[in-house]
Amino acid sequence: MRFLIVRTDIRAAADDDLAAAWAQGERLRDEQTSPEQRRQILRAEDRDAALVLARALASVGAVRSGRQRVKVVPVGEPDRQRPDHPFRDHQPQNPSLGPQSRFG
Repeated sequence: MRFLIVRTDIRAAADDDLAAAWAQGERLRDEQTSPEQRRQILRAEDRDAALVLARALASVGAVRSGRQRVKVVPVGEPDRQRPDHPFRDHQPQNPSLGPQSRFG
């Protein structure tokens, strides 16, 4: 599965806007209608690489001070048709049955 790693600016919100949104049961920020301004976009081919890149972006001063944030977004479905894909034979476990062993 591919991932996008995005560093964005956090929009400031006034206390009045926050209180109004809370009172009406609405969201203050809705990424689908008005996404945050992007500062940097990276791509990764797997989750581990995406997390390494996200960790590196999280060390930026603006992220550490709370003015920006880092998001890891999965893009598309995992390719389960490839014979070398690690989740090709994965069968989801039933959580109500507790831990199960694949080996018997």
